[in-house]
Amino acid sequence: MRTYWKTLTFALLLACQALFSTQAMAASDPIYTGFFSNKALEGYDTVAYFTDGKPVKGSDKFKAKYQGAEWWFTSKEHLDMFTSDPDKYAPQYGGYCAWAVGAKNQLAPGDPHQWTIHQGKLYINYDQSVQDTWLPKKEAFIQSADANWPKVLN
Repeated sequence: MRTYWKTLTFALLLACQALFSTQAMAASDPIYTGFFSNKALEGYDTVAYFTDGKPVKGSDKFKAKYQGAEWWFTSKEHLDMFTSDPDKYAPQYGGYCAWAVGAKNQLAPGDPHQWTIHQGKLYINYDQSVQDTWLPKKEAFIQSADANWPKVLN
């Protein structure tokens, strides 16, 4: 019985490794959608950051496709605002962590609750501690991230 559990555990570890390796290879998608979803910003309305000043969960009643991801909105008005100018509302670096792109030249997940609007652009970070590191030096990180972004995706 012990051998059975060891074998099962080993098989599960291999399966997880294969899954996460596949996900890592797919991580160069231009929009961060997480491992098991196709929703940008985990379904939060990207326009709401600008209009409501906070993350607000969108609805599948108001959705659009953009850069291979599905974007959810709270209203038809927000959907229309986004579709008329997606570059204005979409987060920089596809919603990946702005600090990771700028400081580490790599992709990391973005948490839609860790956000900043700076000079009319939306930036997402990995978690609160990363955002605390990013905020005081955001100008330098943005400059680096802007230069790194095209290379990070390839």
